[in-house]
Amino acid sequence: MPDAIELLKTRRSMKPREMTGPGPSPAEIETILTIGARVPDHGKLAPWRFILFEGDARARAGEIIAKVFAKKSPQATAAEIEVEKKRLTDAPLVIGVVSFTKPHPKVPPWEQELSAGASAMNIITAATALGYGACWLTGWFAFDRDVLEGFGLKANEKLAGFIHIGTASKPNEDRPRPTLSDIVTRF
Repeated sequence: MPDAIELLKTRRSMKPREMTGPGPSPAEIETILTIGARVPDHGKLAPWRFILFEGDARARAGEIIAKVFAKKSPQATAAEIEVEKKRLTDAPLVIGVVSFTKPHPKVPPWEQELSAGASAMNIITAATALGYGACWLTGWFAFDRDVLEGFGLKANEKLAGFIHIGTASKPNEDRPRPTLSDIVTRF
């Protein structure tokens, strides 16, 4: 297992189209989700939950995405609709991180939403530590209420993102990172 600091210093997202199988085993998925649930959570509200898309569920989700896309884009070509069907099929596992807020006198919604973001990042870090590629994406369908309802989200729930997880099909290249002097100030 890689050293934690080295892992965090070198972690990078991998494009889903550059992922293949195998995906995480059931035990690894449980580990990833356990780590995803171990995040700062002021008030112990657990303002997030997870939806697993694996196997045929990825194609079923794609059917929902494509159906909504075709309804809302009547000019769409068959090729464009086909692209929408495959949105979640590149990686063998996609985890939807669902965010919701609960009324609380000391924990504003923003903190609860940040907790969901922390959960998504922990999922990515855990998958990377286990040797998988991972990428956090959204896309138009992550914000479309008809798609979200099709995925079983309630009216008060949002999708923080889809975490695509799989085995690298090629070496992953890093991208330029911000220079600390450009983003750090001292008060």
